Amino acid sequence: MREIFAGMPWWVKWVALPVLALVVFGGAILSAISVLIWLLFKILIFVALVGGLIYVVRKFKRPSSSSSDSGW
Repeated sequence: MREIFAGMPWWVKWVALPVLALVVFGGAILSAISVLIWLLFKILIFVALVGGLIYVVRKFKRPSSSSSDSGW
């Protein structure tokens, strides 16, 4: 394999091969990146909803609780 690449010009190794790899595997790379972005977005929405739920529960529980109530 090393002998094959040794005889090639520099532009084949550094331009043509990466372009071919992007053409062949570009769809798979974009799919993986889109799945990661979708997962991060879902995690962000989950964290925001949990934070909002905790905020609402604390806001409505605090005025009605007595001072002797220790909470959970």
